[in-house]
Amino acid sequence: MLVGILMGSASDKEVMKLTSEILGDLEIPCEVNIMSAHRTPDKVKEYASRASERGLKVLIAGAGLAAHLAGAVAAHTILPVIGVPLAAGPLNGMDSLLSTVQMPKGIPVATVAIGSHGARNAAYLAAQIIALENPEVAARLKELRGW
Repeated sequence: MLVGILMGSASDKEVMKLTSEILGDLEIPCEVNIMSAHRTPDKVKEYASRASERGLKVLIAGAGLAAHLAGAVAAHTILPVIGVPLAAGPLNGMDSLLSTVQMPKGIPVATVAIGSHGARNAAYLAAQIIALENPEVAARLKELRGW
């Protein structure tokens, strides 16, 4: 696997499946897991801290409401972390956007748009990161863009 996709709860599957579908189309192996920064923090820490050892190159974390998943992941790895804020609750994703993007110095999270556009762009951004060292992925991205 090259990309780890995490989501805060099963209710996030509908949107986050867009991420795995695009990675599949680009022939980038990924794994999908559900874990919560609030309900299963030890599981998040264990996953993030061992991701590099397992060969993962990029981690994508999607969550709604008080969306601390991407930040919790980033706190335990030096791999690139892409945060996908998801629309949920009365603020329709604005709370998750701010929770994902406002990180302390030294713990960056690359944050994409709220919802389905963000889930898709997270896959493309992960592919671009992988393409830096993988000419096959770079070629597929160029073909996708019509270059």
